[in-house]
Amino acid sequence: MITTLLVALALVAGIASPALGQPAIAGIAGGVPTLAPVLDRVTPAVVNISVISRAPGSSNPLYNDPYFRRFFDLPDMPQEEPRLSAGSGVIIDAARGHVLTNHHVVAGASEIVVTLKDGRRLSARLIGSDKATDIALLKVQATNLVALPIGDSDRLKVGDYVVAIGNPFGLGQTVTSGIVSALGRTGISNDGYEDFIQTDASINPGNSGGALVTLDGRLIGINTAILSPAGGNVGIGFAVPSNMALAVMNQLAHDGRVHRGRVGIAVQDVTSDVAEALGLGEVRGAVIAGVEPGSPAQRAGLAAGDVVTAVDGRPVHSAASLRNRIGLTPAGTSVTLSVRRSDGPRNVSVRISS
Repeated sequence: MITTLLVALALVAGIASPALGQPAIAGIAGGVPTLAPVLDRVTPAVVNISVISRAPGSSNPLYNDPYFRRFFDLPDMPQEEPRLSAGSGVIIDAARGHVLTNHHVVAGASEIVVTLKDGRRLSARLIGSDKATDIALLKVQATNLVALPIGDSDRLKVGDYVVAIGNPFGLGQTVTSGIVSALGRTGISNDGYEDFIQTDASINPGNSGGALVTLDGRLIGINTAILSPAGGNVGIGFAVPSNMALAVMNQLAHDGRVHRGRVGIAVQDVTSDVAEALGLGEVRGAVIAGVEPGSPAQRAGLAAGDVVTAVDGRPVHSAASLRNRIGLTPAGTSVTLSVRRSDGPRNVSVRISS
C-alpha cells in the first residue's frame, strides 16, 4: 500500500526518468494515477518463451549392467524424454527480429517457441548464448513487431521506480512494480560476470529473461534471478543491467559468441583501508594489485597501486565493475582508463587483447 501510494504521488508530481531525465509516460484515469499508458507501449515487446529440451529418462541402476540389458533386450542408453519449460524475453530489434532472454532459459533447447502479446506463436532460432552473463539472443521471423528502447543502466539510482514484466509460473504476461533496491550486486552466481540490479518488484520463476523497465518505458535490465529460501518472491530479485546485456548482445549478433577482453591486471576493491593507505581520500574504484609482464597494461604504463576510477568516462565503483567492463569489451578495441596516482589523475589508453 505504501509503495503504491508513493508511486502514485511520484506520477502526479511528474518525476523524471532515471534513464533520460524526461517526464515519465504515465497518466491519470478517472482521477486515479495509472501506469497504463507506459505499459500499453512496452508490453507488446515482452514475450513468453516456451522451450522443449531433452532429458535422459529415469533408469533403474540395473540398466547399467550390460548383461541385464542384453537379457531383456534393452537399448544401450536410456531414452531421452522431452521436457517443457517456460520463461520470458524482450524484443530488442523489430527489423531483425532479435529477442533477448536468459541463457538458462534456453540452455539445451531442442525447440524454442516465442509467443507475442497478440497471441502469435513464432519459432525462434538461437543466435548465441553466454553463460557467464546469463544472456542469450534469439531470432524470429515476423512482421509488425514492437521493440523496447534501451535505457542507460549506469544512470540508475537506488530508489528509482521500475516495472518488471514477464511470464511468472507460466501464467502469461504479468506486470509488477517496485524500486531499485541496490546496485552492483555480486556473488549471486558462480560465473563471475556480475553487476546485478536488485529490485523489490516481484520476480518469480518464469520471469527469467523478462524486462525491467523504467517509468518512461526504457529497458533497464533483464530479469534473471531471485533470492528465496522457498522458491517464490520475497522482494529480492536481480536483473542484468541493460548496458551489460547490450554489450553481450552486440557480440552475439556479430558472431554468435562473446570474446572476453583482457589487459593483464589483477585488481581489488578500494576499501576504506586501501584508500587511507594510498592517501586517496574519498576516491573509489579498483586498485591495480599487479601487472603482467608484456601485457597491454604494462605497455600502456599502468602499475601496481594505480586506482582506476572510470572506463571511457563511465565510473568504476569496484573491482568487479572494472573486470566486467574490460571482459565485455571486444579484443582490439582501445579504451581510456581514468587513473588516480599519488601525483594526481591521468588518462591512460589501453588496447584490449583476447
